[in-house]
Amino acid sequence: MDPLSVWPQLRDTRTVRAGVASGTVLRCGLVDTMLADLSVSVVLFFDRALDEDRLAAGLARALERVPVFAGRLRTVDGVLEAVCDDSGVPMVSYRVDGTLAESMGRVTAPGAQHVDPLDARAARTGDGPLFGVRVTRTGDGGTVLGCSWHHAIGDLQSFALLLRAWSAAVEGEELPVAELVEDQDALLDRVLPAEDCGRPGFRVPGEGERLLLEREVAAGPRANRTVQLYFGDDEIARMREEFGAAAGIKVSAGDAVCAHVVHTVRELDGDAETRWLTVPVNVRRPLGLPDTLIGNLLGDIHLPYTPADGPGALAGALRAAVRDYAEEHLNLRSNLRFLAELGRPGLAGCVPLGFDPQHRRFSFSNWSRFGLYDATFQGQRPVFFSPTANYPLPWVSWSVEGFGGTGLLTTLVVPARLAARLRGTDGRAALHRYRDPSDRLPALLAAVPKVL
Repeated sequence: MDPLSVWPQLRDTRTVRAGVASGTVLRCGLVDTMLADLSVSVVLFFDRALDEDRLAAGLARALERVPVFAGRLRTVDGVLEAVCDDSGVPMVSYRVDGTLAESMGRVTAPGAQHVDPLDARAARTGDGPLFGVRVTRTGDGGTVLGCSWHHAIGDLQSFALLLRAWSAAVEGEELPVAELVEDQDALLDRVLPAEDCGRPGFRVPGEGERLLLEREVAAGPRANRTVQLYFGDDEIARMREEFGAAAGIKVSAGDAVCAHVVHTVRELDGDAETRWLTVPVNVRRPLGLPDTLIGNLLGDIHLPYTPADGPGALAGALRAAVRDYAEEHLNLRSNLRFLAELGRPGLAGCVPLGFDPQHRRFSFSNWSRFGLYDATFQGQRPVFFSPTANYPLPWVSWSVEGFGGTGLLTTLVVPARLAARLRGTDGRAALHRYRDPSDRLPALLAAVPKVL
């Protein structure tokens, strides 16, 4: 065997373009600009080989429908803009001799090389793409599809729309509708109520906190670890039943898993203090906007939680908050006012409330029900989907459907010592206290031992 074959071997590189440039210019909103130094990376795993030429041809067609992903950013008179100029998407192909299961087990490991995280800061100045694709063929005939996009151009719903269009193009089906938001702040100004809860989801830290946050970011790779947890459907059903009874309200699977994970992590950390939890919300439906909109249409919910109250109380509070979001928790008008008062030059000194590692504030995103496992390429659907932590900042979590679209997979970043406790015997027992030995679990779970 080639001694270098344990490393990914480059097979091909190309730039994928739609072949037509609409020239549409999108005025990025204040929230988009806040996100302009961030990229989002995800990985899809297929247990069959996918043809890169068909993938590239399908992506080119999808970029006609969603051209912002092939565009570039620029700043004009202090305003960030996305130009749909068809500059293109880099697509690279590799091979590795390892198995698909081995690749799954390394998905959150530093240097796993399943995806090329987008250089968001370079892209912000127009010096880089807004979307990139990495295709890796494994030694046992599987395919790893890594995607990374610039957060300023869209949220997960936006990527899901691109993925659906890409899938439809490869399969020869009708492409879904996708609508670009040409001025996000103007759109929100039209649809938001004049007044909301009055609590913006951002803050400007003082000098002392700013230095603490900078040290936290610098120490991230050394101080924190990424842990993945799989909860089966039967396991989740028991959580929902118990938590719903305790709260006196029917809770969702996402509510139950969020409450259970947050409560158990706090329990294992020996932390009995009241802490805050931040939950991002896709505001398209609460605001009566179509799911077809491309952009960052995100709000957030902020809830205090005391472990002594129990996970049922938290699950019930989450369900009530999501249900009443537009009435009691809507804060987008407050966000826009807060950011507008700072002015675009001042946004660099602003941080979301959800980023507060000093006070162990959890930020927990629910990425389920976006149809990510419905993506079909050459008749194959993904057997596993996972976000990757581009940078390991603590107390950040995501939940998405697990293996083959079953159960929920939760990815969380916590301090290294706490991660070791989660992985230990007592940690596993606490995290899976609702699992029964008779539960049917996906066969792939046993093949990926790093997923607890």
